[in-house]
Parts: sequence; structure tokens; C-alpha cells
Amino acid sequence: MVFGNIYSPFFEEQASLLPPPLSAALRYLRETDLMAHAPGHFELLLSGIPMILQVLDLHTAPRETLRPEVHRKYIDVQFLAGGGPEYAVFYHDDGKSVVSEDLLDTPRDILFYEQREVLEGRIPMEPGSYAVFLPWDIHIPTVAVSSPVPIRKIVLKVPMDSIFPLYSRKGREAEKSGA
Repeated sequence: MVFGNIYSPFFEEQASLLPPPLSAALRYLRETDLMAHAPGHFELLLSGIPMILQVLDLHTAPRETLRPEVHRKYIDVQFLAGGGPEYAVFYHDDGKSVVSEDLLDTPRDILFYEQREVLEGRIPMEPGSYAVFLPWDIHIPTVAVSSPVPIRKIVLKVPMDSIFPLYSRKGREAEKSGA
């Protein structure tokens, strides 16, 4: 997991340390007026990599009402474009969570877990903040800091295999062997 803010004086150093697809995603967030963008789901090509852009107008909610989630085919780059504040809550996928809904084989590429007692981290998100969640980062976005508030949330979905080319092939080989 990586987090930061596009307004940070160290943004360029942070972005340049990341793999090119993630760096391109963060630069897109910095260079694009996403408050003026229409809400919805869009296909996007950044640095030759097809990505999915979600522009969402939401309200934050109490932590206990939100489900923990992970994605396997995509890296989630979550960005608070406006409103807030919110918390991005996270913890490591240690394999002990119980699945409540498995939509990994759908275009949503999402797995929801049941709530469990675990030590969670919280990233305070204000406009300009981003959090990059990898497939082993269980996360709970849009958590209210105090009371629910409106937010403009952007999610850029970066394909895992654009960064880890063997990731997809390894998964396909395991499926073929029955593992």
C-alpha cells in the first residue's frame, strides 16, 4: 500500500519511485480536473495501459456499516477529489477473513469479507489525498471521520499484470493444474 497527496512538495519524487503504470495514474490525478468530470465509469488509456476510471459522488458512512474488500486483477488507486474528510481503512489480507460475497470473476473484480476483529490502520483523506491498494491490502473506503459528508471519490483501476506480468500467467497456470 502507498499513500500520499498530489499537492505534496515531494509528489514527483514519490511518483517516480513507483512502477510506470502507477506513476502515470498518479500524474493523471494531479493533472486532471476531476471535480469537473462527469460521474460514471470510463475506460482510459494511460501510458499505453488500459485502465478503468470511476468518478463517484458518495457520502461517507460509519465504519461498522461498510464491508472490507479486496481486488485481485486490479490495483485500486483511490483519490479524494473533493468534499470530505474521510478515512481509508486498511489491514493486511492474512487469509483468515471469511468471504461474504465473491465477485472476483465479474467485471467488478471485488471480494467482500465479513467484519472481524483485527487491528486496522486509518489514512486521513482530504482533497488531493490518494491511497494505492494492492491485492493483499484489505480496505474499507469512504469511512466517516465524524458524521457522514459528501465526497467526490475517484478510483483508477490499474491492471495487476501491467506491473507484474507473471501475476496473471501464474493464476491461469494454477487454475489449469487444479490448484
